[in-house]
Amino acid sequence: MGSLVTVGAADDPRLADYVRLTDVQLRKSLEPRNGLFMAEGEKVIRQALRAGYPARSLLVTSDRLPGLAGLAESWPAPVYVVSPSVAQALTGYRVHRGVLAALERLPLPGVADVLAGATRVVVLEDIVDHTNGGAIFRCAAGLGFDAVVLSPRCADPLYRRAVRVSMGAVLTVPYARLEDWRTGLGGLRSAGFRLLALVVGEDSVPIGDVPAEGRLALLLGTEGDGLSARWRHDADLSVRIPMSGGVDSLNVASAAAIACYLLAPGRT
Repeated sequence: MGSLVTVGAADDPRLADYVRLTDVQLRKSLEPRNGLFMAEGEKVIRQALRAGYPARSLLVTSDRLPGLAGLAESWPAPVYVVSPSVAQALTGYRVHRGVLAALERLPLPGVADVLAGATRVVVLEDIVDHTNGGAIFRCAAGLGFDAVVLSPRCADPLYRRAVRVSMGAVLTVPYARLEDWRTGLGGLRSAGFRLLALVVGEDSVPIGDVPAEGRLALLLGTEGDGLSARWRHDADLSVRIPMSGGVDSLNVASAAAIACYLLAPGRT
């Protein structure tokens, strides 16, 4: 059981994990280096514990503590209780859900490990927006995809916003990073995956015409330019979502939802 510790000042060194969570560059340098990440909200925090992530501490606002007593009582690390104003001064934003958790990261598996036994995977090239990344993980989880593979420059799935937007899916969907952007797709092909590049262009095949059979890897490109020419060339087939009304494309997270649904296991 975690011990309740009331803290009255935002500059208390015991709260260092939670400082200025709105500063993306700070978190990028701090979280991977210290091997920590943040989870927000009781549901997501409990998911993280069930997934085996070790607890560092819990931050609870005093006004929400009564409703979070069950979580606080079962928490296996210190529970810091602060006023809402201290929480906002500490994190840089209003902690609407009343609770944040600092947790330790687990070792990242290799690509071959997450592909073993998988039949559907999403492969992301340079998706740098945390909201889009989290939403894609949620699509993968909800539509029966087994894993996500990231290019080296993709955003951190365990960044606080990505964890929140994914509703904890980043904690349950296995993922790995390619070591080499240039040759990494070869490993998926060697594992028996058919590589489908989701692109914009009439020279591609409507994705609804592709049989949802065998091992499939859906390639999604960066928010601005889409998939690189190299990854398009390396794919087995270019596919598109047919559009109308003068709109040529969708947000990458919306496109992922449609594509994952159409390629979900069991669909023909």
